[in-house]
Amino acid sequence: MTLYGVGLGPGEADLLTLHGREVLRAADVVYSPGRLSRSVALEHVPEEKIGDLDFPMTRDPDELRSAWKEAAEVVAPEAREGEVAFVTLGDPNVYSTFGHLRRTLSAFHPDVEVEVVPGVSAVTAFATALGVEIEAGSELTLREAAGGKAPIGPERMLLFKVTDAPATGEKLADAGYDVTFGRRLFMRQGETVVTDDPDALADRDYYTLAYAEKRDSKRDATGLFE
Repeated sequence: MTLYGVGLGPGEADLLTLHGREVLRAADVVYSPGRLSRSVALEHVPEEKIGDLDFPMTRDPDELRSAWKEAAEVVAPEAREGEVAFVTLGDPNVYSTFGHLRRTLSAFHPDVEVEVVPGVSAVTAFATALGVEIEAGSELTLREAAGGKAPIGPERMLLFKVTDAPATGEKLADAGYDVTFGRRLFMRQGETVVTDDPDALADRDYYTLAYAEKRDSKRDATGLFE
């Protein structure tokens, strides 16, 4: 039998793929790592099918490893006997909690078969939400920018976990970037915001990203950078 890592998409229930929906409906139990992913899963499966796993909100590596090991010990025997799904927002292989569970299973329960069902990720969905076109041949770098960080260098960057938008926005502006922020894009839970004003996003929200493009970047007639 199999453990499926199922990408739910960015948060709108109807952005789950058809394959993902089929897997959830066929699964004996569906585990969720948080309230948002649980709420999306409940749009497709009954509540009695949802399993509970405890994941502490901490940065302590020992506590986190212990929590994932306990989760693996719960999931492994069920995945050996039946079909189990672990859901996560976005894609299971992109900035996802599913990676922790998969690595733990590989280390302690290597006989468990694991299959990933990809989902729509903010890595691609942001372009539609922000009205940005990434032309063929363009470079786009994915970075993390929690706590006011502002990595620089590439012509175009997509920054995740922008928890201090004013600080990140100021640093990027000083470095010569134009920045557009997006919060809770394609998410049913909470307010979706797209803005060029980082001060409008002064309150911290994990589900905030920023698209940064250098002001002096020039494109030729094909839209490529010169």
